[in-house]
Amino acid sequence: MTVSHLVRYTVNIGLLLITLIIAFPFIWMLIGSIQSLENVRSLSFSFDGLQFSNFYDAWNGAPFGRYFFNSFLIAVTVSIIQLVINIFAAYAFARLSFKGKNVLFIIVLSTMMIPAQAIFIPNFIIISGLNWYNTYFALIIPFCASAFGIFLIRQAFLQVPKEIEESAILEGANHLQIIYHMMIPLAKPTIITCILLCFISQYSDLFWPLIVTNSEDMRTVQVGLSSFMNDEGGSGPQWHILMAASTMVIMPLVILFIMAQKYIMKGVPGAK
Repeated sequence: MTVSHLVRYTVNIGLLLITLIIAFPFIWMLIGSIQSLENVRSLSFSFDGLQFSNFYDAWNGAPFGRYFFNSFLIAVTVSIIQLVINIFAAYAFARLSFKGKNVLFIIVLSTMMIPAQAIFIPNFIIISGLNWYNTYFALIIPFCASAFGIFLIRQAFLQVPKEIEESAILEGANHLQIIYHMMIPLAKPTIITCILLCFISQYSDLFWPLIVTNSEDMRTVQVGLSSFMNDEGGSGPQWHILMAASTMVIMPLVILFIMAQKYIMKGVPGAK
């Protein structure tokens, strides 16, 4: 065995171990979702008496139908609005010439340096002042634009040869036609990646929905999971039900990722 083969095998084994470490919580969640509470607490697994009823108990343990509706409504709406705003802003920064463009772009990028926790209180004050507390406006409007999305799509637009755009202008195309017929198709992998990242971010958000809503009708799936952390009858959290609920919540993201995987790999710089 040569040194190169030894190095390659060592790297592969190391990557396999890292993958197993990363995947273990997810695997244990799947296992625990069909086990009894006693097995979960003792970190054991048994094929006898697999409890698929955990999913039924989880679904009926909280109004998950409403939670899923809210989460999907918010995630889809924010993704669509953010996509439109990000595309137009990215096109302006990538292709248009106007006074102060570089300064505005630096300001947009600088917002990425601000921790999200630092603006929660100002956003909450604004939401309260507009009487949007416990409404869909509070859950959607603050996330309708993304500096990261603008930057990523702008970089994709910059890769489009200017000659193609100039030929379209000579043919009489306006900016909207260029964006729709040229920029979006050529930057499709990056745009799909931005949509997916936005959807995952909104679907997985816990803290913001928790502080701007106070009724079951407005809660999301992430907030709903916390209902299984209560100490019921002094027996402690119902971990098997919580894992079943977590499995139900995470499955839409897994399916979405599998469906969009090829676009994500094309949209990530350096990926093949």
